[in-house]
Amino acid sequence: MTVSTLESWANFYVIVGSSAAALTGLQFVVLTLIAQATRLRGQKDSLAAFGSPNVVHFCAALLVASILSAPWAAARQASLPVAACGLAGVVYCAIVAKRAMRQQGYQPVLEDWIWHTILPPLAYLALLAAGITLAWRPGGSLFVIAAAELLLVFIGIHNAWDTVTYITIQELSPPGERATAGGRPASRVDQASEGSPAPGPASQP
Repeated sequence: MTVSTLESWANFYVIVGSSAAALTGLQFVVLTLIAQATRLRGQKDSLAAFGSPNVVHFCAALLVASILSAPWAAARQASLPVAACGLAGVVYCAIVAKRAMRQQGYQPVLEDWIWHTILPPLAYLALLAAGITLAWRPGGSLFVIAAAELLLVFIGIHNAWDTVTYITIQELSPPGERATAGGRPASRVDQASEGSPAPGPASQP
């Protein structure tokens, strides 16, 4: 694989990398707004399962974009770092899935399992496979890496939006209007109104 092959993707990585960096910063703004608007505190397990991974996904997209934008002497040298990012992501997703099943503050629904524990490892597995094959099949591998990066960014955007909408509808609405907000079962709303917060993806940064 020649260096010019990577250079042809330069604009793509600039766009994805800068977007991921901006969205990472936005996550801190979201967390601050949530902390000011709600009484949800001390939900470390739920935060680790549904909030922190969003920042990791954005940072992973930024890291891969930076790796492939670096001035490598030979483009094949980028293969190992990309594959390492994919492997680290797969391991991290396994940890996140364990945390999601262990935490007691929020009962995930099917949409949560899809966006928080199924799609992310698929993206990282794609990075791992494409990183391994990057040296001798650059054309197809770069398209797979690009798709995986975009998927990670979209996952982070979806989960952050789910956070905001859940807080806006579920936590800030009057108690009598929380019956079915954002598709969440009323039982969890009742639990929150009784003094046991139910911090789901929407209560996370």
